[in-house]
Amino acid sequence: MNINPQYHKTKEQIHSEQQLVEYAKANSKDFKPLYNQYYEIVFRFVFQRTGNENLTSEVVSNVFFKVLRNLHKYEFRGLPFSSWVLRIAHNETFKAFRKSKDKRVVRLETEHLQNLISENANNYFEELKPALLKALKTLKGDDMQLIEMRFFEGRPFKEMADILEKKESAVKMKVYRILEKLKNSLRKN
Repeated sequence: MNINPQYHKTKEQIHSEQQLVEYAKANSKDFKPLYNQYYEIVFRFVFQRTGNENLTSEVVSNVFFKVLRNLHKYEFRGLPFSSWVLRIAHNETFKAFRKSKDKRVVRLETEHLQNLISENANNYFEELKPALLKALKTLKGDDMQLIEMRFFEGRPFKEMADILEKKESAVKMKVYRILEKLKNSLRKN
């Protein structure tokens, strides 16, 4: 599986980021470096789920407003600051869906689908693709969110748990159950 390195940080990067957070906590004028660092990440996270630039822009604006307003509540837990920001983005995105009654979007690329299948099945990918797409359409929104975070965005379980405010073991178990459900669906097709 190709893990996207933008979601993983070294201890030095996390420490440097934490310093930026502390500066911004002390003076809101120092928030700009955090905003600049996370704007694109948050925009992509939200757009992946909405597929609508206008809605995404509105949600991202709300996210950064809430981040700035609640920055004093942020506590370092050993994870990148982005986990906390993306938790807010996750909540704001679903709030926007409830308000607008729009449907959640799932943006798939071939490489994302290939992350879901084993190395052995890569030889049969083109044959499996239609069945896999069909199986993914049967997933509930929360289940699809877990698949997206793990296989499409390459997030570690610990970060997923932090974003979703769940225990890491519960997130792992849920992902493995979803994968088993997808495997069973593929076997039937």
